[in-house]
Amino acid sequence: MSIRLRFAPSPTGKVHIGNIRTAIFNWLYARHVHGTFILRIEDTDLERSTQEAIDALFECMNWLGLDHDGDILYQTSRTKDHLAAAQRLLHDGNAYYGTGENGTQGPLLFRIPWNTDAIPAVRTIGPAEYELHPGTPLRIGAHGVDFAQISRKGNPAPVAACLAGFRDLQAFDADGKTLFTLNDHLADVLEHGQVFTVENCTKITFTRREVFYVDMIKGELAKPLDGMKDLVIVRSDGSPVFHLANVCDDIYQQITHIVRGDDHVENTYRHILMFYALGAPVPQYAHMPMIVNQQGKPYSKRDGDAFVGDFRDKGYLSDALFNYLSLLGWSPGDDREKMTRAEMIEAFTLERVKSAPAQFDLHKLQSMNAAYLAEMPAEQFIAWAAGFVVRFNLAYDTASPHFAAVARMMQSRTHQAEDLKNWSYFFSDQLSYDDKAIRKQFKKTEIGNGVAEFKNQVAAKHPRSATEFVAILRDAEKTAGLEEGKLNQPVRLAVSGVTSGADIAATLEMLGEAAVSRRLDASLEYAAGLAATEEGK
Repeated sequence: MSIRLRFAPSPTGKVHIGNIRTAIFNWLYARHVHGTFILRIEDTDLERSTQEAIDALFECMNWLGLDHDGDILYQTSRTKDHLAAAQRLLHDGNAYYGTGENGTQGPLLFRIPWNTDAIPAVRTIGPAEYELHPGTPLRIGAHGVDFAQISRKGNPAPVAACLAGFRDLQAFDADGKTLFTLNDHLADVLEHGQVFTVENCTKITFTRREVFYVDMIKGELAKPLDGMKDLVIVRSDGSPVFHLANVCDDIYQQITHIVRGDDHVENTYRHILMFYALGAPVPQYAHMPMIVNQQGKPYSKRDGDAFVGDFRDKGYLSDALFNYLSLLGWSPGDDREKMTRAEMIEAFTLERVKSAPAQFDLHKLQSMNAAYLAEMPAEQFIAWAAGFVVRFNLAYDTASPHFAAVARMMQSRTHQAEDLKNWSYFFSDQLSYDDKAIRKQFKKTEIGNGVAEFKNQVAAKHPRSATEFVAILRDAEKTAGLEEGKLNQPVRLAVSGVTSGADIAATLEMLGEAAVSRRLDASLEYAAGLAATEEGK
């Protein structure tokens, strides 16, 4: 059978970059192995799932070019099948009803299998024991085992785990006397639901078993059964829980590989046992590293933009975001960073996905976006920029040849749509000078003299081309006794109000003689006024 993967989001809100990265990794691997990529909407959380969230998901996937194979499966459409599987588990002794309020029938729980001899994913580790707090009774029943260990301060530390975690359990008092042996009462517990309470127990011994599997990213992972609890699979109101629906649908859709975030590792141990209980083959698992912030904590909205729509609205290109998220935890094995979809598909393997958390770096994403923007055909970039000018309500005449010329010049320096707001000096003389920058650039008298000399020569020579402006700039530096290039930053600040931008010569040519002259006058006046104010203090 061919490899089959699925992306199974819960439509309960905006699409987080972590979720869409899961979709990207599944998509890349499916396309790499010529397998099948399935989209499943896990909408069993009826209170939180919304059509708005589903529509947002589709929009994000379409924008990123994440096509899926076959029809979309909505999990709620298979509720009857999920409940039928639950009844099968109940019939086979692999599930039981808990107790609700006032002694009523509670939710249905999946029982971690007691008999694991036929389950290859469970192995025996050997003898184990716990020291218990004697003041808390030991309780053993079909629901599991409850007791209290001893905290560092000597207080009871409650523990609850599944019955399957305590094979060959024996309980002892402080004198070493055996108080209870599970093997003598196993039928009473499993078949008749009897609960045993043991007082004054100070130690239990048992045979430890663990469930394990080989993760395609993280390697071998294991968890002791005595560290697991039976889990709810059908709520008291009769609705299936994620765990049951998830496993049932993976069986139904014949999923062979499950690639998801490593926040699901704990679920996987239980899901593996449920696959066996339902008589189905267990898929291969691969758990991706979490996306974290600079402090190593899960990346969230508090750290900045965290949803796909946020990046799209700020002018990040879909190919750039796709490319960046693909490399967030995965490497092609060489120094390549900017890659086409075809190159990523060819290179992608789960074995090259890193197991360590992947740190989100906004600066790297901006650089990636800038690289894609720089490669855009000029006319396409102009249209893209014009669209965001309208969205941001900027006072630029996007239909003018001047706007097109500015866009062509600034294309290679644009990282995101927000950068368009910094183009205002090309369209208005209303500059906002930063006092600190003016002080720094005009601190030396010879700099002010050089700027004034440049202004005078511009007025006298009427330059039009970048070459002519540069020649005058160099002459002004010589006249003022400055080294070549020393006027570049002061003049840039004077005519644009900013300290970085496109080539200074090209900027001067774009602004033209009249605007350059007006702004040189304004900057010199501003610098003089600032100096006078400081002298008067």
